[in-house]
Amino acid sequence: MNPAQINAFQANSGITPADVATVLLGAVFAVLLVWGVWALRSAYVGWAEEQLSQRQFLVVVVRVVVLYLALTFFLLS
Repeated sequence: MNPAQINAFQANSGITPADVATVLLGAVFAVLLVWGVWALRSAYVGWAEEQLSQRQFLVVVVRVVVLYLALTFFLLS
């Protein structure tokens, strides 16, 4: 954005574009964490009730961790 666009954005919204980006990134990571907790809890319940093997449970855990690390790398770098 050029300086005129930044000034217009700040005048109309009262916040900077960097603040908006921070809020959006925070929302993405909050949704990711909530989804991760849901996925891990669901997998744990399935494992505890012997509907999932230990290997399947570990695959879910690894996928959640890898997804979080990948998004952290791509969005925060």
